[in-house]
Amino acid sequence: MPTIHITTFIAAPVERVFDLSRSIDLHKKSMPHTEEQAIAGTISGLIGMNESVTWQARHLGKKRVLQSKITALQKPEMFTDEMQKGDFKKMKHDHHFKPVANGTIMVDVVHFEAPYGVIGKLVSKLFLTKYLNKLIEQRNAVIKEYAESEKWKLILN
Repeated sequence: MPTIHITTFIAAPVERVFDLSRSIDLHKKSMPHTEEQAIAGTISGLIGMNESVTWQARHLGKKRVLQSKITALQKPEMFTDEMQKGDFKKMKHDHHFKPVANGTIMVDVVHFEAPYGVIGKLVSKLFLTKYLNKLIEQRNAVIKEYAESEKWKLILN
């Protein structure tokens, strides 16, 4: 199963980074190019333990639907979301947050498995891992932008 591991430093308190990472509204703002919309479940605000969200977005030239559920949460250290329905065979995203003297270290670990057996493994290796890595980096850049400025107040009121 392919794994993506991304570490991001954010010069902001861990509680702020943790909550911005759970924000449905900020997630939508971080993905304008995919036209991502929350269409069911928790569709705005902060997602919490055992809550789910169904996303609709355009990825790889096709409109796709993915439902994920928060299956673990320890505020403000970590949370996990796991795909319940969608195009992947499996997908699990662990979000970790570590306070440091001048901010927060945010670590994303994503395990996923594409469908279609050997063909899915080849597509993952050649293309899909890079695509997902880029999406997470883009999302993290928006979290960083909001957390390190006064913009976080627009999301976490």
